[in-house]
Amino acid sequence: MPKTTKKKAPSKPAKKTASKTTSKTTSKTTSKPASKTTSKATSKPIVGEKSRPVVASAERGSVKATSAKTVARPSNGLIEVGAAAPPFTLQNAAGKSVSLADFVGSGANTKPVVLYFYPQDDTPGCTVEACAFRDNRPKFAKLSCTILGVSPDSPESHRAFDAKFKLGLTLLADTPGADGVPPLAAKYGVWQEKNMYGKKYMGIVRTTYVIAPNGTIAARFDRVKVDGHAEAVLAAVASIGA
Repeated sequence: MPKTTKKKAPSKPAKKTASKTTSKTTSKTTSKPASKTTSKATSKPIVGEKSRPVVASAERGSVKATSAKTVARPSNGLIEVGAAAPPFTLQNAAGKSVSLADFVGSGANTKPVVLYFYPQDDTPGCTVEACAFRDNRPKFAKLSCTILGVSPDSPESHRAFDAKFKLGLTLLADTPGADGVPPLAAKYGVWQEKNMYGKKYMGIVRTTYVIAPNGTIAARFDRVKVDGHAEAVLAAVASIGA
């Protein structure tokens, strides 16, 4: 009868060596600093330093404002970080004109500005977002930061929204033109195609810009999820000039 050859099982020391090697490799890989750049926040700011825009953690909020002579735009029409913020003048809830130049630029009383675009007054997500900014107003005030909320609603609608929730925020009316397009939303690239239940339409995509005192975009939050957003924006404002 032919002899059968028995296969030798791998020696135990070999298993231990492989295990140790794998463990060391895994440990070294997971401990690299690069892993810290992953953000757990519900909305990520796009922040940039000079000509090198990067995606950074909302919790870290590492923002450095830079000067810019022109308005740079990515393919989706949003304003790039580091570019000059487009100027504007809109009416607030009281019907008075408010300009970006009132807060940023070359004057002596310049301050950072949070410019947040939202779809509509007194709707669930927009109310949560506005109330979060309201609750954090004292913290923004300590940083000498002005909060400007913008939607296509009228000054009257803003006034009712502000009174109902005691917001104390400056809400600006981006009144649509004859073509139905709110001009400031279009200028800042937040008037985009949206899709709800398979139906496509144009509307405001919830977006927040942090504008540095020198008038440049210091940070941008795209397609904002409202939970934790105000706190992430506060961190970005606090990091300006750091």
